[in-house]
Amino acid sequence: MKKTFLFNKHSQLGAKISNFAGFQMPISYSSVNNEHLHVRNSAGIFDVSHMGEILISGKNSTKLLQRICSNDISKLDPGMAQYNCITNFEGGIIDDLIVYQIELDKYLLVVNASNIQKDYTWILDQNKAFNATIIDESNNYSLLAIQGPKAIDYCQKFTDVDLKEIKNYSHVTSKFNNCNDILLSKTGYTGSGGLEIYIPNKDVVNIWDSLFKFNKNETLMPIGLAARDTLRIEMGYCLYGNDINDDTSPIEAGLSWITKPETECIGFEIFKNQIYNGVKKKLVGFKLKNRGIPRAGYKIYDSSHKEIGVTTSGTFSPILKKGIGLGYINIKLLNANNYIYIRIRNEFVESEIVKPPFIEI
Repeated sequence: MKKTFLFNKHSQLGAKISNFAGFQMPISYSSVNNEHLHVRNSAGIFDVSHMGEILISGKNSTKLLQRICSNDISKLDPGMAQYNCITNFEGGIIDDLIVYQIELDKYLLVVNASNIQKDYTWILDQNKAFNATIIDESNNYSLLAIQGPKAIDYCQKFTDVDLKEIKNYSHVTSKFNNCNDILLSKTGYTGSGGLEIYIPNKDVVNIWDSLFKFNKNETLMPIGLAARDTLRIEMGYCLYGNDINDDTSPIEAGLSWITKPETECIGFEIFKNQIYNGVKKKLVGFKLKNRGIPRAGYKIYDSSHKEIGVTTSGTFSPILKKGIGLGYINIKLLNANNYIYIRIRNEFVESEIVKPPFIEI
């Protein structure tokens, strides 16, 4: 298994380490509940250096991305970022990602760690018609996500860039902690705001240590991937491999807002048909009325205890103090009252379908 350049730091902090996407990653440092609430109320730092970075450049780079991505790449300008999906010819999702436009005809794709090689191979194959320059930079960069309502103020002391002026889904490249060429962006995965910092590997330990050097009153806390998961579920954000995969379409996953068939992306005819004629299954959010924690794989039933779907993500919300989840439902079998039942062991727990996010930020 691979290790990030901060692995020794996590070990020294007593983190629980586990395999995630081929990396030894920090799952938690204390309790997941405590880490979750700290991000919601203060600032937490995640080492997410396992994520992949792929650079695409050249005169046909925009055309290539317009073909392989579901969203409209032409809407981007340098300094902007966009949530997106790479789609296959069957209408499934190869990966979800962030596309940064660095400059004209130059883009940075940030992809899921488990999909780096799959994405890279797919892009190379599609590039045969475009001849853009494609470089996998995943082994050269580390990524820190500093999230929470106090994150921006906390990070401001390390850069001359006015961080409050960076708009959501935007980025700048500047100095950070006297390190050059650091990409600073606002594309968070927690819903609590903050900053993502893309760092050459040689500088990441220095930046990590500096961030904690001024940590008066423990404003900043290291956060593991377990709390990252509970945070994103509270916002209803999809996780690749759970809520989306090669066999689910972005329309089924509630991602029609990043799916533009008019760009003639791969699978566009399928998406156009699903948008106009509907889908058989749909990803929904639900909140348990009684005690219980839904988990991925738990079956979903109607009021007659007829199976109508399956849970793909679930947790106990530290904010709501109750179980919440995401799952696919056969919408033709769904009753009009929007109540479903999650089978937890031998009990059918009544749940209400709600539109994410589950909490207000």
